Amino acid sequence: MHPAYSAHSLRVRVGVLALALSAGLAFPTAASATATEAVPTLTVEEQRLAQAVPQEILARSGFDAVAPRLARLLEASHSYTRARQVVTREGAALWRRAVDRVQGRGPAGGDLSRDDDRPLYWARLGMTSEVRTWQPGFTVTDGQRAALLDALERTSRGQTDLRLAPRTKGLKRVLVTGFDPFTLDRDIRISNPSGATALALDGTVIRTADGPARVETAVFPVRWQDFAEQTVERALRPYLPHVDLFTTVSQGRVGRFDVERTNGAWRGGFPDNENIGRTETVPVTDPATQPQWTTTTLPYAAIVAADTGRFPVYDNTSVTEIPVGGTESVVRPDGPTAGSTARAGGGGNYLSNEIAYRATLLRDRLGLHDSLPGGHVHTPVLQFAAGNTQDVTDPEFVRNRLDIVAQVRAILAVAVAAGR
Repeated sequence: MHPAYSAHSLRVRVGVLALALSAGLAFPTAASATATEAVPTLTVEEQRLAQAVPQEILARSGFDAVAPRLARLLEASHSYTRARQVVTREGAALWRRAVDRVQGRGPAGGDLSRDDDRPLYWARLGMTSEVRTWQPGFTVTDGQRAALLDALERTSRGQTDLRLAPRTKGLKRVLVTGFDPFTLDRDIRISNPSGATALALDGTVIRTADGPARVETAVFPVRWQDFAEQTVERALRPYLPHVDLFTTVSQGRVGRFDVERTNGAWRGGFPDNENIGRTETVPVTDPATQPQWTTTTLPYAAIVAADTGRFPVYDNTSVTEIPVGGTESVVRPDGPTAGSTARAGGGGNYLSNEIAYRATLLRDRLGLHDSLPGGHVHTPVLQFAAGNTQDVTDPEFVRNRLDIVAQVRAILAVAVAAGR
């Protein structure tokens, strides 16, 4: 790239990005060395980044420098190969930095409590914005840009950092997944305790009654399309045959944990983080053999009976189905009836139910149903202190998140010890 063009391009692109973030609109066009092309539009998720709350969260954690750093490195990349290396490295560095911050390593970067999962979420969106709007002096095809975004998503979510401990006598291997914050148009301050749990537990060892267990974690997006594109199966398939227990985790009901007994093959249409809804059968490979229901193999009775923390834990057996011969949905408190059609698992019919369905279906298709404990745990809703409608954090909010994370850790300890 010509140096003069490089400097001009950087100024134009940064100015355009700021305009698009503030306006939430399509970018104007930007002149390249050979042609004039329309600069891509930011996604709905990325557009939220311009609001005051995300900017405060980034500034108070020190993560506000992440996206500008990526922009500079991309601007200095003179080939697609180099850009791919940069994106992969910086995505992995963001995940590791977020894990280290939560686990107390290195500087906090600001006064936001270390247990917070939100800096990772908003910094990632800053990075995807930079990749999406990057206008180099050489041709980047739509497919190449999509591959850069995919690499950034996977690396910054820990999906390429699942490093199982070597097989050692007495050491169990556990895989846990969490989610991004969601329902951000309702309250953009929202944090997701499942994402916070993933950051807090990644690479840690839990002491259980059956010996130590090492945990590896990853985080998933709250987007229907990513799930349809097999992001769950792609991430988990290489690892499920080699772990001793897995659980997908998400935020569920107020004031309680739930171990979801049954998962349903139905999407209920609630809008995702792109404000897109899907109402359909969960799309999977080989739909001809797709079951309407999958079940947990976690030791739910032992988990419910144990004292794991201040929130009650329930064995949730309820589902919603259309019974054989029927046309209307019926709630079944004790699980599905034979031959019924799923309309909601115990965990509902949103992406928390879907990740549980996909992970347990993958377990079963790999022939691991009878040997691998796995399922879904819903955490309590993470709540701010009463009366806090403005501040991005407060002491009760932090205490609630820390207590939820600690209780997930205790639930895992019970599950590992109980086995099957």
